[in-house]
Amino acid sequence: MGSGKRTLVTAAIALVCTVTVLGTPGAAYASPERPDPRPTPSDRSAAAAATASASASASASDEVLESVRRKLDALYHDAAVATDAYNAAEEKAEKQSAQIVRLAREIVKGQERLAELKDRAGAAARAQYRGGGLPPEMRLWLSRDPQEFLDDAGTVRQGEHATTGLIAELTRTQKDLKQYASDAADEWKRLDANRKAKAEAKKEIEKQIAAAEELQSRLKEQERERLQKLEEQAAHQAQTAWLDSGILKEIRGRASEEGQKAVRFATDQIGKPYVWGAEGPKSYDCSGLTSQAWAAAGAPIPRTSQEQWKQLKHVDIKDMRPGDLIIYFSDASHVAMYIGDGAIVHAPRPGRTVTIAGAGSMPILGVVRPDAG
Repeated sequence: MGSGKRTLVTAAIALVCTVTVLGTPGAAYASPERPDPRPTPSDRSAAAAATASASASASASDEVLESVRRKLDALYHDAAVATDAYNAAEEKAEKQSAQIVRLAREIVKGQERLAELKDRAGAAARAQYRGGGLPPEMRLWLSRDPQEFLDDAGTVRQGEHATTGLIAELTRTQKDLKQYASDAADEWKRLDANRKAKAEAKKEIEKQIAAAEELQSRLKEQERERLQKLEEQAAHQAQTAWLDSGILKEIRGRASEEGQKAVRFATDQIGKPYVWGAEGPKSYDCSGLTSQAWAAAGAPIPRTSQEQWKQLKHVDIKDMRPGDLIIYFSDASHVAMYIGDGAIVHAPRPGRTVTIAGAGSMPILGVVRPDAG
């Protein structure tokens, strides 16, 4: 990491850590649990009120803007869920395509082997026909040398055994070809299903992002600035609550060598835009950033936040160390990398860039460790 980037990261972590000092003890704060992502009737009414106020050239109240913030959170959350579905379908499709290619190669090899075996079987049948037209006693009588007859008889028996083995191999090869063809057909069906799932997920992502952008476009510039401050305030309050629990005093884990590499890669991406489905190098989504960071560290991990949660080793929050991944929300729809001192680096959502934030600024589902083994 360059000195300029290192200074930026250090300053950002320091800023995250100061929220405990800035927070007023005993003040009310937003619950770290995420509200139901589905908009309530009051949310819809508040959003409509925001639109009406904009058209009437009147500034929206903080209460209305808070409802808008919650609605935006819900829309971007649903977009994140759809993005995970898109990424999962894409990953499966890539594996299935590779499997189909492998099966196709096996089928070609099998067909070539089958043709070779048929040629050998035909040659053996012709040889057996030429040598098997006379009874054994007649061949003995015609033979100049009894030993030659015995040698020929042994050769015939060997040929019969070889022919039997050849037929068995022909049968096995034909059976293998049939199985390869059946497997390839099944893979094509699964590939087609995942392509359809990917297309549906893409539609859902675009729908949710478009709704969020349309909602924000109704606000005046001043209201958008106030909305951003409300977002920062909500994150600040959640982080303060998390730190006030005393958890940071218990977290003393040191990064492994691979974890240091992963953190260095992730923090080097700070400032790059969030783009759903992106895995770098110019843009990332949340799990695209974490999966690429660990790939760069030499430890490939699953592509999506949900699979990272399912497949990687779970560790207690108090035992986490830099490089570990924090999974957020009850549906594991977001992931970030812990970098120490109560801070994370992550790709937040559309319209944002890779940045440093407080580890407790969103509701934590759990922590996983990519280099546990």
